[in-house]
Amino acid sequence: MSTVADALPALGLRVVAGDVELRGVTDDLVAELGALAARGVHDPARMPFSFPWTDTAPEDFQRSFAQYHWRCRADFSPAGWDLNLAVLHRGEVVGVQGVGTKDFLATRTGETGSWLGRQHQGRGLGTAMRQVMCAFLFDHVGFTEITSGAFTDNPASLTVSAKVGYVANGTVRYSRRGERADMTQLLLTPEAFRRGPHTLQVEGVEAFRRSIGLDTEG
Repeated sequence: MSTVADALPALGLRVVAGDVELRGVTDDLVAELGALAARGVHDPARMPFSFPWTDTAPEDFQRSFAQYHWRCRADFSPAGWDLNLAVLHRGEVVGVQGVGTKDFLATRTGETGSWLGRQHQGRGLGTAMRQVMCAFLFDHVGFTEITSGAFTDNPASLTVSAKVGYVANGTVRYSRRGERADMTQLLLTPEAFRRGPHTLQVEGVEAFRRSIGLDTEG
């Protein structure tokens, strides 16, 4: 092993489409993303996430943020994995696009999730980064469907999903800050997927595929 990415190939992934780049979250990016998230991801009066990670106290936020990404690395295995990729737009770090799955070799499905720093919202980046991730998952990883979810009072997220081609697939109740909140479940298939205008350029995918149990004969 000469680099950490040799042991954790997710860190060596790089997916580029036009001005948007998704990149493995190395420790320098953990620090940069944590600082970005600490400056704000959403209106504090609202909670768009099923797990309220942005409610962490300011004095604990950076540690909690880093621990989450380190935990995803430590728990990564073919049986269950979370792939979080830093999103860069024209070289500037703007957020994270992720996907999580269990028993992928059997199910070939997983759930996407993402966030953008508030100063980068409203510019079409949410749609573009999801299109890049979904194209990567369908074309290079072997997903046959992709799921997501958004609270019914989060029209911005639901609009992004609709633009990419997800369709509503039921509703689930959550307790959000102690009150009921309904989440729309979403489903995307390759046939319904609305791709972005740019062809993907991908680096590190062969090692990543082997790390999740694919192409193991190579």
